[in-house]
Amino acid sequence: MFKEHEQIVLTAEVFGDDGEELKPGDVGTIIHAHPDKEAFMVEFMSLDGGTVAIATVLPAQVRPVTGADLTHARTVTAAL
Repeated sequence: MFKEHEQIVLTAEVFGDDGEELKPGDVGTIIHAHPDKEAFMVEFMSLDGGTVAIATVLPAQVRPVTGADLTHARTVTAAL
């Protein structure tokens, strides 16, 4: 299963804790695993290192990063 500091890829649309819209394919880093790993707190960052969103996600909403994944940029409206 997933662990802290591991990168993940969203497989479903989710909303950040402050309402930011995150889309499938967005890549984030797990910053906290809740007890029993029933949910994870994930930080999503811009390519220049700014935090865009922090979201609580379920294991069914993410997948591990693989060697076949390609970085893709999209513009978001606001960063924290």
